[in-house]
Amino acid sequence: MTKVITYGTFDLFHEGHYRLLQRAKQLGDYLIVGVTTEEYDQTRGKLNVVDSLITRIENVRKSGFADEVIIESSEGQKLLDIRKYQIDIFTVGSDWTGVFDYLKDYCRVVYLDRTKNISSTMLRSQEQRICRIGIVGSGRIAGRFVPEAKLVSGVNVEAVFNPHRDSAERFARKWETDFYEDMESFYAAVDAVYIAAPHETHYNYIRSALEHGKHVICEKPMVLKRQQAEELFAFAKERSLVLFEGVKTAYCPGFSRLLGIACSGMIGSIRNVEACFTKLENPQSRELTDVRYGGSFTELGSYVMLPIFKLFGSQFEDVRFDMIKDENGIDLFTKAHFRYANGMGTATCGLGVKAEGRLMISGTKGYIIVEAPWWKTTYFEVHYENPGEVEKFSDRFLGDGLRYEVSDFLSMINGNSKSEFKLTRGESMAMAEVMERFLKEDGRG
Repeated sequence: MTKVITYGTFDLFHEGHYRLLQRAKQLGDYLIVGVTTEEYDQTRGKLNVVDSLITRIENVRKSGFADEVIIESSEGQKLLDIRKYQIDIFTVGSDWTGVFDYLKDYCRVVYLDRTKNISSTMLRSQEQRICRIGIVGSGRIAGRFVPEAKLVSGVNVEAVFNPHRDSAERFARKWETDFYEDMESFYAAVDAVYIAAPHETHYNYIRSALEHGKHVICEKPMVLKRQQAEELFAFAKERSLVLFEGVKTAYCPGFSRLLGIACSGMIGSIRNVEACFTKLENPQSRELTDVRYGGSFTELGSYVMLPIFKLFGSQFEDVRFDMIKDENGIDLFTKAHFRYANGMGTATCGLGVKAEGRLMISGTKGYIIVEAPWWKTTYFEVHYENPGEVEKFSDRFLGDGLRYEVSDFLSMINGNSKSEFKLTRGESMAMAEVMERFLKEDGRG
């Protein structure tokens, strides 16, 4: 008898799950299915699991393919199960290709092609449908989005649009999605749109998606003018749609905890915030060759403005800029100085000059220091006048962090507005205003 084993969360049981189990069963005579616990899903970075463990086990059983169902609760259990149950074939979906090759020393490993375009669950009683996401753009950040979105239960990336067919086709082939050159067909295939196109295209893509009744998550900077941000947020509200700016730091657990500590009074009244984010970009990249919309501030400014606006508010009294420019006029290093009635903030970013990228929050009783990469916020310290008095805090930051914003985006689509405070409309509009001022001062407005 040939024994086969597979594993999964099997949340919101859908056609893809059904076909995976069907094909797994066809590989042998006896199929064992491991269903993950909620706790294990959290440790491996799976967010937003809806169904209980009991419900997910029952749905696997109802498929009729599982001869035995077990519970997966810890890392390393797969190898132990293979030995325990004398497994001949281990199988999972093709999106895990290569990850479990180490098991080939113990049994045959088979990666099954995943089922594309999962639009709903197979359970009539399930009210929550799977949100079909389409991506506009097929560059680097779009490639990071897909694997992160796979770790959020209740969403499925199903389509990509790019007016450049070759790029869209390569992306679709790699990530097993459909690709579109025609926007009307693209919109018809999705419920929500993730925009990862060049900055200057964001406004038109957002407007178009909202006009077609689609929720939108847009990469930062969402737009480059305050009036555009105001218009789009008002339009989305009028149509009961979610418009969401994807500054991933705003949604990661560690940053939320940091803000809570900073505002708790532990360091007294906050008087100064200094945020720095630099990286050495390829001189041939779009960021350093696009003389109209490239440069360090349009690329990284949203990150370094975020803690300043979260701690002081978006109603600053004044902002001024200092820049170091390349020969082509693009800013390689920029400092934005914000003035408030009772404090100040400095937002520093660079693509051609490297600096110590840290976040420091100074108060009347002490200060908080977050070393680079603070925008992922996994660890920070609270210091006081006494150098020996230091409090230390840590939190998790999984993967590229995009899963956190996708999870909050989905929650808002499903009617839960509790995540809105993490990056408010007012803060997004203020960021657009600063971008507009910067480009105008730089002669690009």
